[in-house]
Amino acid sequence: MGDLSENAQRVLESRYLRRDEHGQVAESAQQLFVRVARAVAAGERDSGGDAAVSHWEARFLEAISTLDFLPNSPTLMNAGTRLGQLSACFVLPVEDSISDIFDSLGLMARIQQSGGGTGFSFASLRPRGDVVRSTGGTASGPVSFMRIFDCATEHIRQGGRRRGANMGVLRVDHPDIEEFVDAKRDGVSFPNFNLSVGVTDAFMRAAQAGEPFELLDPATGQIVRRVDAAALLDRIADAAWRIGDPGLLFLDAINRANPTPGLGAIEATNPCGEVPLLPYEACNLGSIHLGRMFRTTGDRCEIDWDRLGETIRLAVRFLDDVIEVSRWPDPRIAKRVRHNRKIGLGVMGFAELLIRLGLPYDSDAAVGVAEELAACIAREACAASRELAGERGVFPNWRDSTWGAKSQPMRNATVVAIAPTGSLSIVADTSASIEPLFALAYRRSHVLDDRTLLEANPLFDRWARASGFHSKALVNHLQSKGSLHGFAGVPREVASVFRTALEIAPRDHLRVQAAFQRHVDNAVSKTVNLPESSTRKEVADILQLAWSSQLKGVTVYRYGSRAQQVLDLGTQGSLLSHEHFARCDPHACRV
Repeated sequence: MGDLSENAQRVLESRYLRRDEHGQVAESAQQLFVRVARAVAAGERDSGGDAAVSHWEARFLEAISTLDFLPNSPTLMNAGTRLGQLSACFVLPVEDSISDIFDSLGLMARIQQSGGGTGFSFASLRPRGDVVRSTGGTASGPVSFMRIFDCATEHIRQGGRRRGANMGVLRVDHPDIEEFVDAKRDGVSFPNFNLSVGVTDAFMRAAQAGEPFELLDPATGQIVRRVDAAALLDRIADAAWRIGDPGLLFLDAINRANPTPGLGAIEATNPCGEVPLLPYEACNLGSIHLGRMFRTTGDRCEIDWDRLGETIRLAVRFLDDVIEVSRWPDPRIAKRVRHNRKIGLGVMGFAELLIRLGLPYDSDAAVGVAEELAACIAREACAASRELAGERGVFPNWRDSTWGAKSQPMRNATVVAIAPTGSLSIVADTSASIEPLFALAYRRSHVLDDRTLLEANPLFDRWARASGFHSKALVNHLQSKGSLHGFAGVPREVASVFRTALEIAPRDHLRVQAAFQRHVDNAVSKTVNLPESSTRKEVADILQLAWSSQLKGVTVYRYGSRAQQVLDLGTQGSLLSHEHFARCDPHACRV
């Protein structure tokens, strides 16, 4: 196992390492990796016996301990423990009755206590003011019930390690859509919810054409009233500009890729939007460290496609084994998971890989690399799932799925999803998911209770020292501003490679997201980060461009739009130790 950074150690101790009855850390990082590999490899026993368990335990341990691959947080927290719930992503139904609503509320509590996140569509609930026949009273509407879910989440800590997370979705044709869009405008309501409007192609076309759009009674389908579609989209854009919520889910794009349409339409996702799921479905995630998938020949750096392919195939097997060994919080979830066997293999370290290749994130070449990587991951993951289908059988709902219609055997209904990898990327000491570098020096708050993590990019420091432009003035600028913007002492070609999220045009954020989405059967969690000076019209344009780019969802965040945000530019006068700038792989490229 390689050395872990100081911040990685802090995250492991806070989130993942087991503790004794006195609350003291009771295992090392290596013991954690052994625990996870051993518990998940037990899923090989039924098909291969003890010899297969031993073989795959060793393979899994090698991949995890080298940080080539890491599974989602609940697997790291709970594998090999009595709790044993290993999945990160769940979607639960919210039907239009008090008993059904509170059944889902109770199940949400159990899921979040075990480390999972939950998504809900509230579109079935009758709108505010509708008559409730059983009591003679009037309905309070979806947003009022969302407050109950939010309040419950506030008092639950996931697995005792982190606060719960939810995704709340409302269809754009629901009569209460304006109230939903405005639900977080005050900056304090729904702190435990991400919100997304489920929009349709018909709505987006109506907004483009300036036409009216019909809002429908969810029970009868009858028209309640008509609204100006363009004005409603502007209202969504304004709320996103003000507070970062809501985002959009493009429901038609999601359902065009639904592998099991006979089981119903998909209306919700997990909390970060990368896994569209049916009610009672869950999905297991894991991410490959792209910053380690390279090789050098002299001064030349290139992607190691053989290593990447081998890691993909191993990761798919790992995630399928997770389904075998996980303990599910409800028999309805267990049944649907085992019948569809959805997994979501993603990546982290994409920006780091681009830096090693010497490519600016906002270049045509970077978009080409994204396309090539995504195609490789999809191709190899599908091949691994087909191989597992030959060994263990297809997923039980295969015959009635889109895979069955093509006579293509698959062990898993879905195989690829691009998750945000917030905590995992800290453990792996790399850039998050497919995001650009947020900054070259920054503060990460509200992650580990009251502790703030100071972070700096070690690749840039190594590059600066090797190229001879490292200076005290440069360090002071980064600690103050977080990026190279406004600093004249760095070569232009270097500054372009280390351009950060707020310096990248929205179009280029979306180009990278679209390149991955074209090959991802689930979805891509990606934030379009905007500088504080961005306008409402720019946000509205991003929403339209995301739809026309055939994405499945989009999230926009304008820097400084929330009083408390996770990432802040610079280190606010705090001095970064040499360790922060020296944690660099000695085989780093282009330095």
